[in-house]
Amino acid sequence: MPTDNALNRISSCAIVVSYNPDVAVLLSLLRQIGAQSDFLLIDNNSNNIQDFESQCTALTGCTGLEKLSENSGLASAINLGLRRAMQLNYEFALLFDQDSELGDAFFSNIYSAWLEAQQLPGPAIAAIGPRIENPETGRCMPFKRFDRLFARSDSKPVSSGSLYHTDFLISSGTFLSLDKLSDTGLMKDDYFIDNVDLEWCFRVRAKGYALYGTSKATLHHRIGEASSNILVRQGVLVKHSPLRAYYSTRNRINLYSKSYAPKQWKIRDFFRFLLKSSWLLIFSADRGAYWKNIRRGISDAKALT
Repeated sequence: MPTDNALNRISSCAIVVSYNPDVAVLLSLLRQIGAQSDFLLIDNNSNNIQDFESQCTALTGCTGLEKLSENSGLASAINLGLRRAMQLNYEFALLFDQDSELGDAFFSNIYSAWLEAQQLPGPAIAAIGPRIENPETGRCMPFKRFDRLFARSDSKPVSSGSLYHTDFLISSGTFLSLDKLSDTGLMKDDYFIDNVDLEWCFRVRAKGYALYGTSKATLHHRIGEASSNILVRQGVLVKHSPLRAYYSTRNRINLYSKSYAPKQWKIRDFFRFLLKSSWLLIFSADRGAYWKNIRRGISDAKALT
C-alpha cells in the first residue's frame, strides 16, 4: 500500500469550504489534511473568520485562503477551489466539508483505492469516495445504486477487494480527477447547497464515467442535524432547517426534470420527499416555516436551468 507521501503534494490538493465554522473542529481537520496534502480553504463570508484566518494560513500545506465577500453557496465555493487547483496544475482534488474528520491514513488509503480502481475493466473513473461513518451513531452509509428501484446494498465489482459500484458520492471526502472536469463539468452553481453532489454524480454517470466507493478509507461525517427521531437515526430521513428545506425541495424538483437523472431515483426520491414533507408538516414545531419554504421551493424549481 502506498504511504501518505505517495500522494504527492504537487499532484493533489484538498478543497475545504467553510461557513461560520466551529473553529476548533475546522483547524483540527486542516491539520489532518496538511500533514498529508496541500489544501485550499474557501470561506463563504464567515462572521468569525478573524478567529481562524491567521491560524489557517500558518498551517503546513495551506496554499491559500480565499475570502468571499458574500455567501456564494457550497457549489460556487467548490468550483472556485477546483478552478484554482487546475490553475496550479494539480492532478487530483479532494473535497471536504468543514466539520468532517479523517479516518486513519485517509489520503494514502483513498489513493490506493484509486490505483485499484484503475485496474478494473470498464469506463474511465471520474471520482472515488470513502466510506461515510456517522461519528455519533457509528452507522455507515451504503454506497448507493440507482439502477434498481428498491435495493440499496453495497455492490462489489468482480475481482475487487475494497471497491463498490456507486452512482452517488457525497461531496465531502470525494477524490476526483481534475482532467475529467473539462468533459463532466463543474458543480451546478445555482443549486447553491443541497443536491449539488447528487446532480454532479448523475451528470458524470450519464457521460459514461465510473464512480466508486471504497471501504479502505473512512470519513467521519454527520449528514444533517442530530435528532432523537427514529427515522433520522436510521438514516431514512435527514433533518435540516426550514431554510435548507427550501433548497432541498427546489433542487430535487428541478432534478426530476433532468433526462440524465435515473428514473428509478426519481420514483424512489419522490415518495421519500412526500414522506419527509408529511413528517415535517405534521410533527415539527416549525411546520409553518417548513410549509412556506417547501411551497416556495416547488414554485422556484422551474426557474433553475
